[in-house]
Amino acid sequence: MSDSPVDLRRFAPATERNRGPILDVLRALLPDSGNVLEIASGTGEHVVWLAPQLPLFSFQPSDPDPSNRASIAAWTSRSGATNVLPPLALDARDTRWTLPTAPSVLLCINMIHIAPWKATLGLMRNAAAVMSPGTLLYLYGPFKRGGAHTAPSNATFDQSLRATDPCWGVRDLEAVVETASTAGFTLADAIPMPANNFSVAFRRI
Repeated sequence: MSDSPVDLRRFAPATERNRGPILDVLRALLPDSGNVLEIASGTGEHVVWLAPQLPLFSFQPSDPDPSNRASIAAWTSRSGATNVLPPLALDARDTRWTLPTAPSVLLCINMIHIAPWKATLGLMRNAAAVMSPGTLLYLYGPFKRGGAHTAPSNATFDQSLRATDPCWGVRDLEAVVETASTAGFTLADAIPMPANNFSVAFRRI
């Protein structure tokens, strides 16, 4: 008897909790169709769930971690989604992204707090270089407002992140907005989400 194939899918429990609210917000922000680039796709669970809900969009996942890219490919294969492309080896901190197609939408879900600040700087710099005026840059995750956490649970989460890696941590939304503005984006909306998160929408100027 041959061995069963190895399942390379990885799992992030929060995905099932937040994907519905994220989709609701995206439906109000997205154009009618286009090319979606996801930076830091992680396990791939978000992209393979969103893609069938938004069939007029082509989704390009990416991640710098080979094991995450393997998980994205495995989830894509298992889901049967036809509008998800093979994952790219992109890092937000790269000097320059090389893309097959310019994105009309860029998604970055739950990366900024689980990465060094230079990843946010690189994200904004690279996104500005590949996006056209009016296109959407969408961020999701926890943020501080006015230098303060929005809930005690976020403060505890922030402490655990920094204990894991001192370069990680819940960021000040104002600092992210300033970085985006410097790169060439304007804040369109910051929408409170379940579990003390935010959807933050920018438009390329």
